[in-house]
Amino acid sequence: MYLKRKVYNKLLSWKEENNLTLEVTGARQVGKTYIIRKFASENFTNAVYVNMLEASGQEFLDCIHAAKEWKPGTERPAQPLHKALQLYEPTFKDTDETVIIIDEIQESPTVYNLIREFTRNFKCRFIVTGSYLGRTLNTEFKLSAGDLKSLRIETLDFEEFTEAFGQHESYEGMELYGTAPSGEFTKLSELFQLYMETGGYPAVVTEYLETESKEKCREKLEDVIHLFCTESTRYFDDILDTAVYDNIFCSVSRILIREKKGLEKDNFSESLQKLVVHDYDSNISKSVCNRAIMWLQSAGILDFAGKVTECKIMDFKGRCRCYFTDLGLAYYFFRKIGASFSDIQGILHENFVFLELRRRAERLKEIALETPAFATYKGGEIDFLVKSLLGKESLYALEVKSGKNAAPTGQKALEDGKVDYLLLLKGSTQGGQAGKVLTIPVFLFQKFEFIL
Repeated sequence: MYLKRKVYNKLLSWKEENNLTLEVTGARQVGKTYIIRKFASENFTNAVYVNMLEASGQEFLDCIHAAKEWKPGTERPAQPLHKALQLYEPTFKDTDETVIIIDEIQESPTVYNLIREFTRNFKCRFIVTGSYLGRTLNTEFKLSAGDLKSLRIETLDFEEFTEAFGQHESYEGMELYGTAPSGEFTKLSELFQLYMETGGYPAVVTEYLETESKEKCREKLEDVIHLFCTESTRYFDDILDTAVYDNIFCSVSRILIREKKGLEKDNFSESLQKLVVHDYDSNISKSVCNRAIMWLQSAGILDFAGKVTECKIMDFKGRCRCYFTDLGLAYYFFRKIGASFSDIQGILHENFVFLELRRRAERLKEIALETPAFATYKGGEIDFLVKSLLGKESLYALEVKSGKNAAPTGQKALEDGKVDYLLLLKGSTQGGQAGKVLTIPVFLFQKFEFIL
């Protein structure tokens, strides 16, 4: 079953706009290989596929070594990489209608270090993929800055989710501020609830479309978690079993539930290490815990938000709160630790907003700060503080609230002139405007533009 992905348009843009090698990153099971191979088959006459984790990877390496074989005193081989590709695929032609896909490139520093030559010495196009940034742990990998264009693929966002379930037209047509027909609003609210519980891993979404079984979706998600944990242990000598990762996920969930006022001393790693040691194994050192959490971030499973003190945008500190990069993954572990339904709903809404802000911050076209950030103000907390880079560059306080909960800290910051607008993102509203206070359904946040 094909799930339409917005990243396909970015792949088209890469093909048309530049000749750099395209590096596609992303967590396990987000659909990197599938969408790339589909794109290649529909937009190139010839496609050559190599997977460095499979037999084809070793075969490709053998071809490279054979093509580069040289004895001192003899003439050096001309265009050895072209010859290597011809040895690997006899029909290979170096034209702009050919694309070479090298999957799981993090498994081979030898191939990764050829990226500069791929970009500069070939007419054909190259796409390399990797699920992890494992190469950062290996000094044999060389930096290829200037010869790469990077593209990250994530799990389905909510807009893509509506497309998969045939409700994208309703989503596109829905206004932000209170004008939606009640029936359409209810359908999208229910779909968003499903999205929070299943998340956006393509295999999980496809499972629900085929079976409508949340239990089977949970089993699919457990397969994803197990695959990630099992493969990750290959990179560490001092992290002995997959249970360490499972406990870290649970500990992250406990921190998010317990520490709504922020982390002790704003140090996520210290808070996590204390929980892991207390709840799992006192032999786990702080350094092991730190390495594991950095790995989880580089692997695209977790990510961090910063903190802005007293709504002063220049008083920023990074890595003060952690979120999951998929709502289904978050829901699974919140349920596993026994969190209440109301707590889960609130945190999932907040996690959803974090992920959308993270996407926008990466583009450096709409909002500032290197990561999304929450803010403190007069003893209270604002869920997220956003500096717009559009129009008059306004400052927004974002409060993510369930039900009819108030947002006193955001209201106070607006009254005191510390922010220009207060944006309320709620799960039980059709939206509205009252001066500089804007209220929209949280599931429509992707449609909101910071350009007031």
